[in-house]
This record gives sequence, C-alpha cells and structure tokens, in this order.
Amino acid sequence: MHIDITPENLLIQLGYPVNDAMQTQMQRTLLATKNFDTFSKHIFSLKDELTRYDGYIALSNSRDALKIKSDATQADEIEAYRKVVSDWGNKYRVELQQVANTNTYYILGQS
Repeated sequence: MHIDITPENLLIQLGYPVNDAMQTQMQRTLLATKNFDTFSKHIFSLKDELTRYDGYIALSNSRDALKIKSDATQADEIEAYRKVVSDWGNKYRVELQQVANTNTYYILGQS
C-alpha cells in the first residue's frame, strides 16, 4: 500500500484541523525536516505505538518541527516511552533532539 504524505494527510492523521494556516505551518515543518520523505511513512506507526504511553506527535508551537511528547507520569511508562522513541530514531536513522528535563523530542530529520 502506498501512502501519500502531504501536509493535509499529516494534519488529519495527527488530529489537527485542515485549514490554510495549519497547512502552511505543516508545509514549513516538512521543508525544515531533513530528508522527511525518506522516513515519513514511519511516522504513523510511531504515532500508534506512542498512544500506549500517553504519547503523541504534534506540531511545535515554537519552531518548524514535529515533536514527540508523552504525558505519562508513571516511571515505567516514561521509561518504555523513551525506549520506543529511541528505538524508532535508531531504526530509521532519524535525528531527535530531547528538550532538557522533559519527555519531549523534536524530530530534526535524517542525515
């Protein structure tokens, strides 16, 4: 099955409204993410896996990037969430940047 990764499709999959402003923000984000097309189809499987740990993928409010975040409070859930994120990044060679002292990671892209 072939999945077209467009700003509109990503907005829908991530639970955002599809309007001009959101499409513009998503387009900027995709352009700012190095080699997004090479790993983009794997975003959806990560999104599904993260839900087990109160995790999700969202647009950043402060920069043109997607972010991975978890609202988990239990130590074992946080540890499992971090492992899922790390394993996903390693598997698809995606560079992630953790926000200090949080459960938030920016998806920088693939080098």
